[in-house]
Amino acid sequence: MFASRTNWRLDRNHFTQALETHRCSGKELFDLTVSNPTECGLVYPEKEILQALGNPRMMKYTPESKGLREAREAVSGYYRQHSGFGAGTREVDPDNVLLTSGTSEGYSHIFRLLCEPGDEVLVPAPSYPLVEFLADLADIRLISYPLFYDHGWQIDFDSLRSALTDRSRAVLVVHPNNPTGSFVKSREAAELAQLCTSRGMAIVADEVFLDYAGQSVDADSVAANHGAGDFAARHDARTFAKQDGALTFTLSGLSKISLLPQMKLAWIVASGPPALLQPAVERLEVIADTYLSPGAAVQLALPSLLSFRAGLQNQLQQRISANLATLDAVLRESKSVTRLIRESGWYAVLRVPVTGSDEDLAVNLLERSSVLVHPGHFFNFSRDGFLVISLITPEDQFQEGSQRLGKFFED
Repeated sequence: MFASRTNWRLDRNHFTQALETHRCSGKELFDLTVSNPTECGLVYPEKEILQALGNPRMMKYTPESKGLREAREAVSGYYRQHSGFGAGTREVDPDNVLLTSGTSEGYSHIFRLLCEPGDEVLVPAPSYPLVEFLADLADIRLISYPLFYDHGWQIDFDSLRSALTDRSRAVLVVHPNNPTGSFVKSREAAELAQLCTSRGMAIVADEVFLDYAGQSVDADSVAANHGAGDFAARHDARTFAKQDGALTFTLSGLSKISLLPQMKLAWIVASGPPALLQPAVERLEVIADTYLSPGAAVQLALPSLLSFRAGLQNQLQQRISANLATLDAVLRESKSVTRLIRESGWYAVLRVPVTGSDEDLAVNLLERSSVLVHPGHFFNFSRDGFLVISLITPEDQFQEGSQRLGKFFED
């Protein structure tokens, strides 16, 4: 009765079962996987947000397939703060912006634009696994290419090239990556553009965490953990939205930029050579029109919601910096756990001893120490020995959870 594309494993795994059991027991839980910013104790400008959503114009339905012009102009204005890869100060054209109800819908539009059933999109590993389900629903295949760690994360271009076939249609980059926090470097972006142009492929760039570069941490604690400093290189916080060397689709939205995931507003910025860009935007506009544009209230509020981002981001940056300092202080005493170098984002990757699967290790940590972390396989790490923790957890919870994590490995 059901389509094979939805034939996913829906049974609960060992990790999920252990978490449910722990919660039902009533025991305390120190959750180091928090990802919802609206539940992190941040102070939101609630009155101003509600006022922005109360525009009387929302009562009239005036559909535009790409989204309301003023909202797309606000998106264009957002990109003025970011330089582009090899594009100087050129601005994003609002005509090349399409609004969606989320980046997931944006991915769906792009897959439909580029791929026939059975075509392939190359995706980085490790990275966030959501795209796997979107690919299944679009009847396409995801082919992994590895990021390797050598004093920071880098794209393995030899492996990427080896993975290409005559059905490869696009290369996906997450910039910065979730969970590694690594940026695509300028030289990598140039090589990627050249590769995609020569093969007739597109670049798809997920930039939802782009604004979170620049977290500072204590240099001594970092050196003790890594032998080299973290660096949130602002020169690598460039956007693909101004990429003109290859046909490129850049995704972002309010969920991370303004810490408002409940508003369900994101966008696609198309860029690239004019001969490809114009037909790409025309076809995307038909796809977007078929799905209809996001709600009028949030589109009309977008200029205001984007204007609130600085204050909210500053709060979260301070949280991340404080939690990094706490984590590094704990790990400074550890002989078995190290934090990998990161440049941005909301997460930290821990390299841990391999005594079994990461899932079993995470379950053991939960049952013995009441600390919840992500096993590395959740983010498609190629081998065991990695845990992932969120840096936006409230500081008191994070401090206790980190100390318990350190003691767990010490014991």
